[in-house]
Amino acid sequence: MELEWGITAVKKNTRVRSALAALAAAGLVLTATGCSAVEEAAKEQVNEEVEKITEQEYEVTYEVTGTGIESLDYAPGGGRSAHDLEEVEKPTTPWKKTVTLKGIDPPTVTAMLGMEGGEVKCTITHKGKVIEQKSGDGAMGTAACIAISPIAGG
Repeated sequence: MELEWGITAVKKNTRVRSALAALAAAGLVLTATGCSAVEEAAKEQVNEEVEKITEQEYEVTYEVTGTGIESLDYAPGGGRSAHDLEEVEKPTTPWKKTVTLKGIDPPTVTAMLGMEGGEVKCTITHKGKVIEQKSGDGAMGTAACIAISPIAGG
């Protein structure tokens, strides 16, 4: 799952790929010519563009619906790492939360069913548009929504 997401992220991450390609091309040209002042200016420009991407904030809304949901985890934003998920035990559904994330941090919400089973659906929206939606059912079923950051080209 993580490898699949990573491959998808690389394919869709056009802004970051463009910035890195520009840096690589500038580096090759500048290395060949030996022009250190131009090289430094190019590096600075690329660094500024990457910083803009990583510091830009965006807002998403998570929503989880269904029955028999034991717990859910989500990326809370607010300056916390996308890997530092927050957990909600036995959430009341429908559950909904809007968060602010940064740069390429992937919006993430995962809901798990209990042993009794049920049905669950997770949705992530950005600016009113659904960017990820998954569902699951049965005993210990899971719905895992992990989207590409809209800042990174998702």
